[in-house]
Amino acid sequence: MKIVATAINPLFPDQVIGGSTKHLHNVVVRLAELGHDVTVLCTRRDDTAEPFRWHDRAQVLPVLHHKQPFPQPYEIPAYVMAQNIQVVADHLADADRYYMHDGEFLFPPVAADVPTIVSLRDNVYPETMLGSYLFRGDALITIAEFSREVVLTGPGRFLRQLPERTVMIPNGIDFDRFRPGAPAEAILDLVPIDPTAHTVVLHPHRPEPSKGLPQTLAVADALVHQHGFDDLLVLVPRWFDTDKGDDTRSFQRAMEAEIARRGLGRHVLFHDWIPQSLMPDYYRLGDLTLALGHFVEAFGNTPYESLACGTSAIPARVATHRTLVPDNLLPKVHFGDIEGTASLAARILHERAGVSPELTAYLRANFDADAQLDAYAAVILGARKLPAIDYTFTPLGPDTRYRLAPWCYEWGDAMFWHDFAAEHVHLPELSRAMAEHPDGLRAADSSEVSAWYRAGYVVPGVR
Repeated sequence: MKIVATAINPLFPDQVIGGSTKHLHNVVVRLAELGHDVTVLCTRRDDTAEPFRWHDRAQVLPVLHHKQPFPQPYEIPAYVMAQNIQVVADHLADADRYYMHDGEFLFPPVAADVPTIVSLRDNVYPETMLGSYLFRGDALITIAEFSREVVLTGPGRFLRQLPERTVMIPNGIDFDRFRPGAPAEAILDLVPIDPTAHTVVLHPHRPEPSKGLPQTLAVADALVHQHGFDDLLVLVPRWFDTDKGDDTRSFQRAMEAEIARRGLGRHVLFHDWIPQSLMPDYYRLGDLTLALGHFVEAFGNTPYESLACGTSAIPARVATHRTLVPDNLLPKVHFGDIEGTASLAARILHERAGVSPELTAYLRANFDADAQLDAYAAVILGARKLPAIDYTFTPLGPDTRYRLAPWCYEWGDAMFWHDFAAEHVHLPELSRAMAEHPDGLRAADSSEVSAWYRAGYVVPGVR
C-alpha cells in the first residue's frame, strides 16, 4: 500500500522532541517493515528543510508551512493554508490510506475518498481538540481510556457513529531498551555528574508551566530543607530550541529566579536535551522521577518509562495518570500537595526498594510496544471508507441526566479536582446530589446543575 501520513510539527532525522513524535516514528517504521511505502508530510523549518528517511520505505518530507515555534501553528496567511491543502491533496491523489497523526490537519474534505485514520495525541492543544470535533475519518485512535472518555464526552455528544469508529490503543514501551541497568558513559557527556555522589531526582519534561517544574522545585525545597537530603540534585532538560521561543525563554528565567529564591542553586542542574536513544540511560541516572504537572496528558510516557528502567516515579493524580496503573501498584499524589509528595518522595528515597515485580509485570502486560504497533497496523491497514459520519444535536431539557465529567474526581470532604481548570474546589452540594442520584442528576435535583454544567464538572448523558 501507499500510505500518506501528516504531522503539523517539525520532524528530525535524529532528534525526538516529544512522545508524540516518538510514536509516529515507531508506527511509520512498523508499516514500512511490513512492506508498505509511507510518506510523512511535516512542517518545514530552516533547520529541518531537507527530506530524509526513517526507513528505506519511509520518507519524511518537510513540505508543510505552519507558524513556528509553537503555539498557534495556524497563525499563517490564507494562501499558505491553501498551499498546505494542495500539497496534502496531491500526495493523497493515489494513496491507499491517510494517517493523520495528532488530528491537527484541519481540512477533512482533503481525504474524502481515502480511508482515513486519525490518532489523537493530546487533550489540550486547540488544533487537536478542534480536529476531534471536525472528525470525518473512518477510524479514530485514542491512547488511553481516559482520553477515549474525553473524546466520547466531547465530540461524541454530536457525532453519532463516533463510538464504533473509536479504538483505544495505549502507548507501548520497548522493554528491551527501557529496562534496569547501569547508565552508559554516553549519558554523562550530556549530563556531567557523578550519580553516586547525589540523590538524583529527574524532571524529564518540556519547559511548560503545566508540566510541573514549579511543583518539582517546591518538593526539592522540602527534601533539602525539611527532610535532610543535602546531596539532592534535580536534573532538568533544556528545550532543544529554547532560543527560538519567547515563552520558553521567559519560563526559563522565571524558574532560575525561583531556584535562587528557594536556595536550590547547587541542587538543580539544567542540561542539554536528551536524544531518544539515551533516554533509558537518563532514567537509570535517577533515583526518582517526578511527574507533578497539571497538563492533561493523553497518555504521559515518562513515569512508566522510568519505572520500566527500575527508577521509582511519582505522578500527580491528573488525567490519565489516575487510571493507567492501579493505586495499589503505583501511589499517586493530589496536584499541588507539596508536603504529601515530599513525604512520599523521602520515604521512597530512604527505602530504595525500587520497582516491585508486580508493577513491572503490570507494565509489561499492558504497555507492550509490539502489541501497540501491531494494533496500529491492523487499524490502518484494515480501514475501509465508511459512509459520511452524522452530526446529531439533542436539546438539553428537564429530563437530561448529568454525570460527573471524566476529567473530574472527588476526594476528601467533598473536594473536586478539575483537570482542565487545574484546581481543587469544595463542592458539598455536588457531592450530596451525586450520592442521592447515582443514575444521573437532572435539573430539578439541584439548583446548581446548570452552573456545574457550564463549569465542566458534569456532562450530559449517562452511557
